[in-house]
Amino acid sequence: MPYRFHYSVHGKLAQPSILFLHGFLGDGRDFDGVIAHLADQFCCIMVDLPGHGQTRVEGGDEQYTIVSTAKALIQWLDEIGIPRCFLVGYSMGGRLALYLAIHFPQRFPKVVLESASPGLKTEQERQERLQRDFQLADQLEADFPSFLTHWYQQPLFQLLQQHPEFEQMMQRRSQNCPFEIAKSLRYLSTGRQPSLWSLLETHRQPLLLLVGGRDRKFCQINQEMAERCPTARLAIVPECGHAIHLEQPAAFANWVQTGCTMDVNQVVSTRKTPSFR
Repeated sequence: MPYRFHYSVHGKLAQPSILFLHGFLGDGRDFDGVIAHLADQFCCIMVDLPGHGQTRVEGGDEQYTIVSTAKALIQWLDEIGIPRCFLVGYSMGGRLALYLAIHFPQRFPKVVLESASPGLKTEQERQERLQRDFQLADQLEADFPSFLTHWYQQPLFQLLQQHPEFEQMMQRRSQNCPFEIAKSLRYLSTGRQPSLWSLLETHRQPLLLLVGGRDRKFCQINQEMAERCPTARLAIVPECGHAIHLEQPAAFANWVQTGCTMDVNQVVSTRKTPSFR
């Protein structure tokens, strides 16, 4: 396999397992604050995705796509002896988690998606996004420190910038290899992702959708996801932006526990009513 996944495991191996998939520019350590609240009840597995952290990829650029990465993660889970587990994904990792949930439902009985989307609906949208991500990747390779600064100045990260551990997080981000991150941006781009919108209607596993109340764009996306997917439940976390797990790790951990104990029949009966905490 052309992937050497770097990962860490916290908690008791005899407990139910949760696989955590981080977002763009992050790594498995991003969930450390959440794991502190979950490790006594779950076996928590944090993996660095291709292009990020200490994971290494050999072979061509196609190894960074969502389809190839998903297949590689399934093979890797087989290798480490995890036939089934719960799944948590954030942003880029949330798009990947949704792809895994839809295409390998027998492997992931319950899934929590944070600030995620099913991709773009039209070919024109995908081409426009792909062109923009290629431009961003060029900027990233030319001046990674400047790219990092500008990336986190986006409005959706406004609350995160005020977090006491923001500078520590930025230091972790700066340890990534710019050329590897650029490959991820180009080939795991939303512009390359197959649209999953139509497949939501046939998904039958419990799906918890988490968004921050200040993240208006993703509130709208996830509201539509909840309306399309019969087994989805939408939870909007007040006074929170895009990165709930970093901004409010304790609250996020509570929602992960909720997502891992959801009952399909209960979700179906209440799915059109967003929940708040």
